[in-house]
Formats: sequence, C-alpha cells, structure tokens
Amino acid sequence: MKNLRRCLMLFVTITMVFALVGCPANNNGTPPSGRKVLRVGMECAYAPNNWQEDTATDTNLPIENVPGFYAEGFDVQIAKVIGEKLDADIIIVKLSWGGLIEALNSGQIDLIIAGMADTEERKQSINFTVPYHNSEYVILVNADGNYTNATSLADFNGASILGQKDTMYDTVIDQIPGVDHLPGVESVPSMISRLEQKTADGLVVDREIAISYLDTYPNFKMITFTSGNGFEIGFTGACVGLRKTDTDLLEQINEILNSIPQEQHDAMYKTAQENMPR
Repeated sequence: MKNLRRCLMLFVTITMVFALVGCPANNNGTPPSGRKVLRVGMECAYAPNNWQEDTATDTNLPIENVPGFYAEGFDVQIAKVIGEKLDADIIIVKLSWGGLIEALNSGQIDLIIAGMADTEERKQSINFTVPYHNSEYVILVNADGNYTNATSLADFNGASILGQKDTMYDTVIDQIPGVDHLPGVESVPSMISRLEQKTADGLVVDREIAISYLDTYPNFKMITFTSGNGFEIGFTGACVGLRKTDTDLLEQINEILNSIPQEQHDAMYKTAQENMPR
C-alpha cells in the first residue's frame, strides 16, 4: 500500500509540474494575468531606430536575451505605443537582421519592429502593416571626396558604394550605372566606420538616418536626388512585420499606427535622433 501511495503521489506531482510548465501562456500568448505578451524582434544596432544601452531609463526597455542591456530608439517607442493600445507587455529580443523573418515565422518573436521595409520579396514570407515611417534613400559621402557635387545616380559612375547586407540599402546600389558594388556589411555602424576610414566612396541609407549621423560626423555630406534622378525603392517605408496567420493583430496594429498624430510621430523621432549614441 505504501508503494502504491508513493506512486500515486509521484504521479500527481509530475502532473502538477507539467501543468505549471504549460501555464505561462495559452495559444494566443496571454499569460495567467490575462495581459498579452508581444515579443518584438530588432537589431538594437540601427540608431536612431533602435540601439542598445547599459542604463535603464523611463523610455527604454530591457533586452530579454542580453542581460543588463536595454533597447532604445524610435522603433522601441512605436512598440511601446502598440503595447499600450493593446494592453500588452512588450518584450524586446535582439536578433541579427538576417534572422528576423525566420524568428518571426518560427514563433520566437511575434512582431518585427526594426525599420524593415515592405518589399515585394518579404511580402511573400510575412505580412506588413501600414508604414510607421516613410523612406527616401540618399548617399552619404566624405565631404573632401570626389562625389560631393553629385546630383544624380549617374554621377556615381565608378564609385565604390556600400550597403547593409540583406537590406534594400544594398539591393538598390545596382541601380547606379558603372558602380563598384562593395560586399554588404552587417550593420549601419559598420558602414559608417568604412566611410570614415575611406574604404568606401559612399553609403546608401535612409535620409533620416543620414541626418542623424551628420551631427556626429561633420566630415560627411548627404547627397539627395530630385525626382527621376535617384533610387527607385519599390516599397512604402518602415512597417511592422507579422506572421501571415496573425490577420486580426495586423488589423489592430494598422488602426493604432493610423491613429498616431503626426506631431507625436515627429516628436518621437526627433527624441530618438537627439538621444542616439554619439
């Protein structure tokens, strides 16, 4: 009888353990408290959109998989707005750019908020919201270089141009006639370093990103283009990425993004630009 009783107690204990392990969230990501959890993937290396820092503030959020560090930037503020409107806890997960879509579709994260453009190729794998930031591509050059007077892509014939690997910054370089298309690097900071070292003649970045770096690097110059003389980017702007199956969440986030007043949007982006690492 004692052995039978011990077996029964062991069975009950094991059953309770498995029940508790299964408790933290149900199929729609809702924890026992009833508050939804949204895991957001980003690089944490794409200022002013997102970066990491080692001090907690009123505006940043802990990075779950990088203990002791916090995510900050415009993308983080957009994530916080979405969390507030959906009554959800936002958890930031730092991932490499090339791994974001795979992490989303495998369930490691629930949203991509990383300045990702809604390209036709990416639309085959995931859904995108309306844009939360529009894009215009420019080229950053050294102010004492050979391309400071360029006004069109044709003026960069023969130039060594660099972009970020697996992004549209890299893809559009081939639109420049006669370009020396350098192999893409892993991050925007790596691109900036290459331009500063003069191992590249120019970098393709978003206009707002370029403006953010000009204060820190006064030796850089931003080359903009008039209509018809610049890049054809073929997408709308920076959007939130979601799984194809999360159609209800897509609709909810679209409503949230459309409800953000332009004044609030501009203020959040300006704050990110002012607070980005120098």
